[in-house]
Amino acid sequence: MTGFDREKYLSLQSDHIEARRREIGGKLYLEMGGKLFDDLHASRVLPGFTPDTKIAMLERLRDELEIVVVVNARDLTRNKIRADLGISYADDALRLIDAFRERGFVVNNVVLTRFAEHNEQAVEFMQRMQRLGLSVAKHRTIPGYPSHTELIVSEEGFGLNDYVHTTRDLVVVTAPGPGSGKLATCLSQIYHEFARGGSAGYAKFETFPIWNLDLSHPVNLAYEAATADLDDVNMIDPFHLAAYGKQTVNYNRDVEVFPLLRALLEKLVGECPYASPTDMGVNMAGLCISDDEACREAAKAEIIRRYFHAIVEERKRESDPDQSQRIAIIMKTLGISPTDRPVVPVAVELAEQTGQPASAIELPDGRIERGKTSELLGCSAAMLLNALKVLAGIDPHVNLLSPESIAPIQTLKTEHLGSRNPRLHTDEVLIALSVSAGSDPHARAALDHLRDLRGCDVHTTTILGSVDETIFRNLGIQVTSEPHYQRKTLYRK
Repeated sequence: MTGFDREKYLSLQSDHIEARRREIGGKLYLEMGGKLFDDLHASRVLPGFTPDTKIAMLERLRDELEIVVVVNARDLTRNKIRADLGISYADDALRLIDAFRERGFVVNNVVLTRFAEHNEQAVEFMQRMQRLGLSVAKHRTIPGYPSHTELIVSEEGFGLNDYVHTTRDLVVVTAPGPGSGKLATCLSQIYHEFARGGSAGYAKFETFPIWNLDLSHPVNLAYEAATADLDDVNMIDPFHLAAYGKQTVNYNRDVEVFPLLRALLEKLVGECPYASPTDMGVNMAGLCISDDEACREAAKAEIIRRYFHAIVEERKRESDPDQSQRIAIIMKTLGISPTDRPVVPVAVELAEQTGQPASAIELPDGRIERGKTSELLGCSAAMLLNALKVLAGIDPHVNLLSPESIAPIQTLKTEHLGSRNPRLHTDEVLIALSVSAGSDPHARAALDHLRDLRGCDVHTTTILGSVDETIFRNLGIQVTSEPHYQRKTLYRK
């Protein structure tokens, strides 16, 4: 299923950024939201938009730009994790810099926003970056931001921030995740550029919400679901409506901060080139949707996945269901429910029948295979073996792994490694299958179809352990879970 024209997007987007550079003149600070290398959200809700689409577009401008990475010091304190990769924002910043440099981009600067000397994690991160040869700029919290423009646009506001020394006229400002302070970094830089006698401008490249889709379009609502933990909401851009009499979609943080941007530019150059937050954007994604219905269905599926992820995280943290309730309202608006995810009722029904954890996977042709818990295998491991047998055309009664081959692994786990669970996890099953592939043609055929599981939907009736989560992530499987633990204990590792 394809609903997005990637090649059209690459061309339109790079041309539009070039046009904005010519309009601005001087240095252009381009805020880039979302993920640049692995925008998995965009690839899920816009089928045809590959995870590396945005970086492929930037490669067309590579020799003219440099990249600044922004990290919120408070995210370091909270040890915030990038959920789709399972790594901290601190580590993701390094991963991003490595990935940019491998593709030939210039990256020499990191900005720490919301910095304070008493934040030990932020200080340690700064020192770590400096040891690695990166320049680190400290940006502090400004009282009254973003409403107190007189203070913000002054020596006691942006003037207290470190200036980021850049060498090219197109500066892309990005971050490991949302809420990092990219916009404030751009505005601070513009203030310092003019203070130094130069000139600079600002534009925003944010894929979502898509400004020329309806407020209630599932693709835009999927963005609300993805940012439910930030209290972000999509809204009609009131400035654009007042200026042009046309409805466009933006989101609350851009609308809230627009008066600051306008005041800053008016104070520095006498006028603001933008009449609205929408004008600031350079997003061409909405013009490249080739199949609206396909994107609508993909976005609805993503919202349901986000709902399950929210209720699981709330269960893990034993927190109030604020995030899941916001997403539940979005689902109600669209008339969808968790059971609209086909694998959900299948897994739940099997769990009720067996009284044990169960799982289900939807294969590329729409068939659904199940996995139940046994003495030898966990439900996820059993499901993977069943799915591979179907894809390889192997008789369902054939044992890809014999009980005799599983027994030594169970002994190792329980008698030597201290595990209380003798059942094999997904990683152990795949390793055992790989070992068997050398002599067993069935095992070899099953492994050959492992790549066909990428993009498949899975649902389990218990919260997954970190090992199974990692395996599913590495296989590219989109997994959701019920908010229940298999064992009723207070301490969980």
